[in-house]
Amino acid sequence: MNAESPEVRELSLTRYIDAPPETVYRIWTERTGEWTAPRPYTTPEVDYDLRPGGRANFTMRSPEGDDIPCKGVFLEIVPNRKVVTTDAFTEGWVPQNAFMVATTTFEPEGTGTRYTARVLHWTEEALKQHEAMGFHEGWKQVADQLAELAETEA
Repeated sequence: MNAESPEVRELSLTRYIDAPPETVYRIWTERTGEWTAPRPYTTPEVDYDLRPGGRANFTMRSPEGDDIPCKGVFLEIVPNRKVVTTDAFTEGWVPQNAFMVATTTFEPEGTGTRYTARVLHWTEEALKQHEAMGFHEGWKQVADQLAELAETEA
């Protein structure tokens, strides 16, 4: 990373979900394929090993049938509160082209959860690329999809 302030390379969103953190975390970790791709994209494959250094792999599929593999590792897991992933490595700490580090938190708020996704990019160019790919719309949509599932179960 370079010396510029990390906030300069951060994209984030926060949303209140009317379900307890335990429910939101469980949906996030166990039903990933149902919410993690903005519709009409799908997630036909999820391969998670929920531990620091474990696989954080999934594949998104476009409406045209193109697969977009997303491979990384978990850096930190605090059950029901926090998940940190990166695409800087694959399983076994094998380096690959780094794009981002994502920190997802599930904070209790009243009877629900303050869900926050905070994404730090290795470079300003990567941040701009992520914005151009539709970060704000796409990550909001997947947060809405996550909330829909969690609130149905709450």
